[in-house]
Amino acid sequence: MLEFLDATIKLSVPLLFAALGETVTERSGVLNIGVEGVMLTSAFFGFWVALATGNTSLGIAAGVGSALAMTLLFGWLTVKIPADQIVVGMGINLLAVGLTGALYRILFGETGSALTVTTLPPAPLPLLSDLPLIGPVFFRQNLLVYLSFACVPALAFLFYRTGAGLSLRAVGEDPKAADTAGVPVHRVRLAAVLAGGGLAGLGGAFLSLAHAHTFTEGMTAGRGFIALAIVILGRWSPWGALGASLLFGAASALQFTLQSQGFQAPYPFFLALPYVVTLAVLMGVRGTARAPAALARPYERE
Repeated sequence: MLEFLDATIKLSVPLLFAALGETVTERSGVLNIGVEGVMLTSAFFGFWVALATGNTSLGIAAGVGSALAMTLLFGWLTVKIPADQIVVGMGINLLAVGLTGALYRILFGETGSALTVTTLPPAPLPLLSDLPLIGPVFFRQNLLVYLSFACVPALAFLFYRTGAGLSLRAVGEDPKAADTAGVPVHRVRLAAVLAGGGLAGLGGAFLSLAHAHTFTEGMTAGRGFIALAIVILGRWSPWGALGASLLFGAASALQFTLQSQGFQAPYPFFLALPYVVTLAVLMGVRGTARAPAALARPYERE
């Protein structure tokens, strides 16, 4: 049971980072379906720099930096021009797959399975890590795990207790009214897109540097799309995103638990389990969640 909880936490972290980032982005009225590509880009460049320097922290910084570059491109195209957000988001995903795949083969050959980096070490919290049962599971994680959970109350405070959060939500609901009130709509949206990209970048860097300690082509395996579903399930709320991320993390951990206990089923069943849960949950919440009113609608001054 403790192993299952530990796996649930670790597998939920990249989803939580990506979902929190997309929550910020969508609250501003921008839909970035390129989260998958942003995470993949971060996972690759984080791994590359960490492997070249031997420094995991530099790898994380490089991963986040590459994610910001990707989202800056997305933000410029969708907020400043503005191009269709769905088309640009899919373009980002395709660009990331092609770019990381080509660079990986150029740098490391057809297979780089023997290439590994040092993962982030655990950072036990004093006293709490010594608690029986829950201490080793919840309080002996690495710093990125703690950061992901700390972002939840921080973003909730930002959304509902600050002027910046009010401006963000106003832009996502009625950009014309917000503009009339003096809120710089394009600036707020671009900032939200970059913040979302940075958080998604942390999720991608976590995958290669704190979870798998290597990189494989397409290693995000649809996590960016699951993050989009988590935002809907979480009703565009940081606390909701936390609960939904833990749910999908548990679904992913369950497949490994079932395999380790000898559960007899075709291997594709285990691979499909998290995605089946995604579809089932989305069907259950259909029609019950309300997105920001201006979501995916570009804004241009008349």
